[in-house]
Amino acid sequence: MSALFSIACAMAVAACSGSQEGGGNIGFADGQEADPVAVDFPVAYIKRVIPEDEDGDIVQDDIRELITFNVGADLFVRDRASPSAPERNVTEAVTEGAGDIQDLDISWDGTRVVFAMRGPLLEDVDEDEQPTWNIWEYDIVGDVLRRVIVSDITAEAGHDIAPTYLPDGRIVFTSTRQRQSRALLLDEGKPQYAALDEDRDEHAFVLHVMNADGSDVHQVSFNQSHDMDPAVLSNGQVVFSRWDNAVNVNEINLYRMNPDGSALELLYGSNSHATGTEGAEVQFLEPREMPDGRLATLVMPFEPVDFGADVVLIDAENFVENDQPVAVNAGAMSGPAQSKATVNDVRTDGAPSPGGSYSSVFPLFDGTDRLLMSWSQCRLIETEDVDGEMVESIVPCTQERLDSGEAVVAPPIYGLWIYDRETDTQLPVVAPEEGVIYTEIVAAQPRDLPPVLFDGEPGAGLDPVLAEEGVGILDIRSVYDINGVDTAPGGIAALADPAQTTGDERPVRFIRIVKPVSEPDDDVLDIPGTAFGRSGQLRMREILAYAPVEPDGSVRIKVPGNVPFGLELLDARGRRVSPLHRNWLQVRPGGELTCNGCHDPDAGVSHGRQDAFNTVYGGAQTPSVPFPNTQAALFADFGETMAQTRTRISCADDCAALTPSVDLAYEDVWTDSDAAGRTADAPFAYTYSDLETDPPTEASCTTAWSARCRIVINYEAHIHPLWSLPRVTLDADEVTVLADNTCNTCHNPADAMGQPQVPAGQLDLTDGPSPNQADHFNSFRELLFGDNELEVNMGALQDRLVEVGIDPDTGDPIFQTVPVAPSMRVGANASGRFFSRFDAGGSHVGWLSPAELRLLSEWLDIGAQYYNNPFDVPVN
Repeated sequence: MSALFSIACAMAVAACSGSQEGGGNIGFADGQEADPVAVDFPVAYIKRVIPEDEDGDIVQDDIRELITFNVGADLFVRDRASPSAPERNVTEAVTEGAGDIQDLDISWDGTRVVFAMRGPLLEDVDEDEQPTWNIWEYDIVGDVLRRVIVSDITAEAGHDIAPTYLPDGRIVFTSTRQRQSRALLLDEGKPQYAALDEDRDEHAFVLHVMNADGSDVHQVSFNQSHDMDPAVLSNGQVVFSRWDNAVNVNEINLYRMNPDGSALELLYGSNSHATGTEGAEVQFLEPREMPDGRLATLVMPFEPVDFGADVVLIDAENFVENDQPVAVNAGAMSGPAQSKATVNDVRTDGAPSPGGSYSSVFPLFDGTDRLLMSWSQCRLIETEDVDGEMVESIVPCTQERLDSGEAVVAPPIYGLWIYDRETDTQLPVVAPEEGVIYTEIVAAQPRDLPPVLFDGEPGAGLDPVLAEEGVGILDIRSVYDINGVDTAPGGIAALADPAQTTGDERPVRFIRIVKPVSEPDDDVLDIPGTAFGRSGQLRMREILAYAPVEPDGSVRIKVPGNVPFGLELLDARGRRVSPLHRNWLQVRPGGELTCNGCHDPDAGVSHGRQDAFNTVYGGAQTPSVPFPNTQAALFADFGETMAQTRTRISCADDCAALTPSVDLAYEDVWTDSDAAGRTADAPFAYTYSDLETDPPTEASCTTAWSARCRIVINYEAHIHPLWSLPRVTLDADEVTVLADNTCNTCHNPADAMGQPQVPAGQLDLTDGPSPNQADHFNSFRELLFGDNELEVNMGALQDRLVEVGIDPDTGDPIFQTVPVAPSMRVGANASGRFFSRFDAGGSHVGWLSPAELRLLSEWLDIGAQYYNNPFDVPVN
């Protein structure tokens, strides 16, 4: 054992031979004195001062907060992975000891290190004027350090972190630049800005790619929260950690995609978070592929203790979840997909970790099944009375000390180690030091170069016509395929056959494409919480398009490229019948996103991966003939869905069947009346042109849909005017009023003579601000928030009071108000109290038009927001 390591062990009171005392399972290799070289190639690592606040407490960042700065980190290099090899600081000339370093990666030939560096920070300068995180590269052979993006202006245009070399020499990294998303904002008539994550804590980091010289920076992922930790797989794809943070989801999962952003899909983890210690919730960070194809991944809670994590190996090739194999292995493999990378007893539930903890892992590709790791021993602070004076000392964890209930965890002491998985032994590479932590290490070891994946999915190019139009294709085989099960009433084949099923009998008739609204920070626009309406968690939403769902449940339509979107399935009235989409999809311009079907988010299984389930719908079974009892002109190719058949034939002309709409329109193009033995379904449409109030979209979009079309519904501009729109029935003389069904005539606290009255249905739809929230119209609050029942008492309108008991002290009666439930809820089908009045047999039949009911339905379905454009919110 080297003298350096012996000294470090004495300082740390570590067990330096055999196994750790009480908390250890790993063995430290014998004969270390005779093995001065652990690995005969250079290593690069980060050494930093333990970050502390002004009170001396360790600063531990939430893993969802990426714009950090912990002063006192530098990049070091050793020519060999050995404690005896001298180290050199390669960034000190830039950081001056006051910078921060993170996210190391090594080039495929082992000659260069790429990393993120920030600082030093400037004194008396606001945060938005401080240096940003930039991507740097160190040439080990030439001893040259350079910032990849040379231009100061370009480099400081956003925070850039987590760089990784692609096989073609380019660099993929995550950044707040949001290059393509900012450009899209201009198309939407908004200023360019970096959008906040869905918690509105900081600007969202999403994946970008640039050339080796820093040119051609462009965005390739379009999540609304962070995409982190990209790494390249042996097949050339990129694996990364994605923070899914939409609609009741808050988790970090593993995703994969091609380097150009195509073929994006969930890879692993959405239903595997309760796999920490004693079922603790953990997140999946920093995946790196092992030589055997498994992913060495850090697992930790959102707020880890002392930078600590466990390391698990994930068989993501054969599993989409810990106990859910991919379709080809269903019934043959049961899991678990996750296994511990070491024998150490590492806890992830916040309790002291007997086996220490890890902060990074880097697999070696030398045939030895070894890992380079940053590891800290578990240590406790013990206080004892020495000659009447209480003296603190640092001692190793033992089970007895941990069970005492008096254990106080000592500061971490991360050193760098090489772990041999064949023998479960560990050798030091860089000995730990008090007050210092070594947080990452990579080996400058040549590795096999993965294949280069060019634009488009492997084996397929981009459609140049669609790319020029700025759209891609969304193709769904059947919305009735839920988690690999045919859920159609009577089966998909019966639903597709017009002789067996009419349009009215099909539960899903339309699909809605919804886009989240990018929200600016307070420096761009200070958005009050009242702008979001009843369900703030849904934030703001825009609708991109509608399209009919074919009888077999298939969909094939254009969708905007490089735009995050979600899907909603609708009934014949245009009301959502599917759960809210809980993650964001994307498609490249000119590319195609294909799905077998849809997903039940409460089923406990994952669907968002192509090989998770086999399709239950084989499509047309006879080539060159129509589907059963359908029009002969719509002849199918073998395996085609109805949507694929229809769009293929349409594209012989103008591809109209591929183009969605801002309107909901249905036409039965399939039923062959003679073969089906019935007449075709009657056509119907809900169009914005039928509104007498202002439509929530541009006029050009009502005649010709394009990728730039947006439906933006604001309550004051588009919903509230419905209540005052005259709805008067006149006699033949066109003068005499037979009926006045204007909404705010009856739903008014005053009658025609101005005298107080109880609004019809206890619902006030008149103008003016709410007495409960001045930022909202009173009608909005009345519709969506609970209220008190009113009555006219002695000529005045007041809350109705009912006696509920007697005060035992005074004998006086106790009165309470009578609550009134809101007429509407978020979600049109949850708002039956309102819509039932307009249904057949209801009291308000015909008083609102189909187009108006459609507008109300879609507004409720996307969240019943007060505003859906932040720049429409009045500035105080």
